[in-house]
Amino acid sequence: MAQPPDRAPPRDPWTHLAALTPARIALGRAGPGLPTREVLGFALSHAQARDAVHTPFAAAPIARALADLGLATLSVESAAPDRATYLRRPDLGRRLSDRARVELEARTFPPCDLAIVVADGLSSAAVHAHAAPLIAALLNRLEGLSIGPVALASQGRVALGDEIGQALGARLVAVLIGERPGLSAPDSLGVYLTFAPRIGLTDAARNCISNIRAAGLSYDEATFKLAWLIGEARRLGLTGVALKDESDLAQLPSVGGAILPQG
Repeated sequence: MAQPPDRAPPRDPWTHLAALTPARIALGRAGPGLPTREVLGFALSHAQARDAVHTPFAAAPIARALADLGLATLSVESAAPDRATYLRRPDLGRRLSDRARVELEARTFPPCDLAIVVADGLSSAAVHAHAAPLIAALLNRLEGLSIGPVALASQGRVALGDEIGQALGARLVAVLIGERPGLSAPDSLGVYLTFAPRIGLTDAARNCISNIRAAGLSYDEATFKLAWLIGEARRLGLTGVALKDESDLAQLPSVGGAILPQG
């Protein structure tokens, strides 16, 4: 009696979606569990995320790269004395240490249009990989703006930029900071822009550009958005919830002043 031909196993309807996202979908199974390759891949991603958080901030290579761009730098640290305290006490990462505050107050800085702060945040890996090249790309879009010394801040949170920008007499401050790593993005950089930085502001006063990395927002796209936001912030005298990011509309073709959809 002839044997029936072997039939191919049914195709997993999720498989084609796996090619469109780094999310963990269509992993397959081995008996009641995951395939070994997926278990090992998860362990690797988890280790990369932990390393991104705990790797010490290496400011010196960034300072050298910025010096090649003609930018002066200064080193500061938050009130968090070590990484363990920084992770447990977010409030300490939002203000300068006593030493850093005294040093800034002892110096006189000419007012500037923009201060840039590079802070390790929750992913030193992101800052090491992206801060210097992002700033290099941004400089090409900021012709005519005065830029203060770039502050390299260890154990820093976003709000640390308010105190630094105020000390530097900056009209705007842009904080480049390592974002909380995920299991598919251990090196994501964020930028937070604040008009008239000063102690006591909340995140409602800021605009954020997120997910700057090779598999996310490119340097060109991020700096286009940031330059657009800087221009609008200077024009309107504000940032935050009152400043909507409409930079995408600025890239659409227009006829007679009317913005036309593409496609």
